[in-house]
Amino acid sequence: MKISFWGVRGSIPTPLSPLQIQNRIAAVVQRVTAKDVTSADAREKFLASLPEWLFGTVGGNTSCVELENGQGDCIILDAGSGLRELSLNLRNRPGHSSGGMTYHLFFSHYHWDHLQGLPFFGQAFDPRNRIVFYGTEEDLRERLNYQMKPPFFPVPMEGPMGFRASLEFVALSPETGPLRIGDTSVFWKRVNHPGGCTAYRFEENGKSLIYATDTELARDDFLDTDENRKFFSDADVLIMDSQYTMDEALEKTGWGHSSFSITVDFALNWRVKKLVLFHHEPTYTDKKIFSLRQSAEWYREYAGSSPVEITIAREGMELTL
Repeated sequence: MKISFWGVRGSIPTPLSPLQIQNRIAAVVQRVTAKDVTSADAREKFLASLPEWLFGTVGGNTSCVELENGQGDCIILDAGSGLRELSLNLRNRPGHSSGGMTYHLFFSHYHWDHLQGLPFFGQAFDPRNRIVFYGTEEDLRERLNYQMKPPFFPVPMEGPMGFRASLEFVALSPETGPLRIGDTSVFWKRVNHPGGCTAYRFEENGKSLIYATDTELARDDFLDTDENRKFFSDADVLIMDSQYTMDEALEKTGWGHSSFSITVDFALNWRVKKLVLFHHEPTYTDKKIFSLRQSAEWYREYAGSSPVEITIAREGMELTL
């Protein structure tokens, strides 16, 4: 399985401002010495020595993660503004530009930051393609259609002016049982978020990925029940909401998000191998987000001896299982 991140922010898109870019350029210039520009190799070494928050960005698009399984199926997790970036990238991939592809799009829930990219998914306007939508609500089709109706959007999702791809809507329920896409098994579990939210677990060839955005972790999530054990334990990669610091999480109890420290506790509890901190707070700068990763690593050492690896979700980042 190949995992690609196209949108990692929470709540609202957060582009870099002109002032932020100017401040970064000034910070880089202040670090340059004469020896750093003597050759191409010296310049490359200098750039590589810059902090991650300064040379690059976590990105400003909202939630969208792509999973490509062993059979080449394109599985998309949420349709935040990052879906537009994925759509543009797909145009340049072999096979996708000629149409005739199937795209599997899973929704965790239907807050704006998780579906605002859907109207800009260009592949949905190609009649040669097939789009399969998945969610845990019986009225999945109605929900998706509603957010593209006037006065919210000028082009409807279905109809002569709307999506021209073949559309299918799959309402997942306990009776549905595990879903199969190629050799990939898909499981799902409802998690704690205002209005409801669904986490997904993907398994293929002994490897597993859990996508659990917009989750306010509670005591019950740590209990060693059959349901929790089957869904959460021993994941190779856990992509999880870690939007707040502990102080903010306490102040915003009931808002539906977790602190990075509770997320680390959760990963340790369920023996996760790699934790990806996700759904970043829109008011945080890149510098603060990367500092939270360092704080999470310190907390991991304090909380236990598990070798769980911790990383920050960034646009353009790829993981392979």
